Amino acid sequence: MTVRSILKSALYPLYERRLVAKLDLTKTPRHIGVILDGNRRWAKENPSKSGDTSSSHGHRAGAGKIIELLTWCEETSIDVVTLWLLSSDNLKRSQGELQSLYSIIGETVDDLSATGRWSIKVVGSRELLPQALNDRLTAAEQKTHAIGGVAVNVAIGYGGRLEIVDAVKKYLLECENSGKEISEIAEELDASAIDRYLYTAGQPDPELVIRTSGEQRLGGFLLWQSHQSEFYFCEAYWPDFRRVDFLRALRSYAARHRRLGR
Repeated sequence: MTVRSILKSALYPLYERRLVAKLDLTKTPRHIGVILDGNRRWAKENPSKSGDTSSSHGHRAGAGKIIELLTWCEETSIDVVTLWLLSSDNLKRSQGELQSLYSIIGETVDDLSATGRWSIKVVGSRELLPQALNDRLTAAEQKTHAIGGVAVNVAIGYGGRLEIVDAVKKYLLECENSGKEISEIAEELDASAIDRYLYTAGQPDPELVIRTSGEQRLGGFLLWQSHQSEFYFCEAYWPDFRRVDFLRALRSYAARHRRLGR
């Protein structure tokens, strides 16, 4: 270790304690969304002891960070966390990488449910996923649905445009089953009608969206729900995301004046 890294290791716990002491928990968001970005780039810069720089190496390192994040959320009184694990666009990747991702995601959701600490809800276009993975996801939801504490949405096969399309389709089908005329359907269609059919129906919209890896874009994450969200972009790749980075995001959020269109 360099002298600089030794100093950082010694000083960061003190800095964390200062951040926590100054953090007003009455101003922390109820719901945060997190875009877990940078796993593949992290792997290229951080080979394993055996020299592995594959995407799987990065995804496994990223998966190992999730329980830490959820623990930090518990400590700061956050009610809902939405984690973007796999986008619908990611499904265009090679079959080899996808099969590895499906396995890692299944293991990750199993590990989250095994803690018995959080309720898990899967959000996304599940018909796009393999049946074996869907079975594991369903089992995790059923096992944890009655658990209190932080509600954890795992966004898998998720795309913001697809979510809105799915919501409109569900709304139209319900109207058709009720025997409504098209003019009546159009008259009743408003934002609250769409809200009821989103994957996150019944949950508060995210007040804060965090994206790691330095990319400053949403990429389609929670398009409908994030219309009044605050955004925090962190330079660290997801596997390197630290508690101090999380606390900085909350500090930044608490310092903002949220007008909410007023």
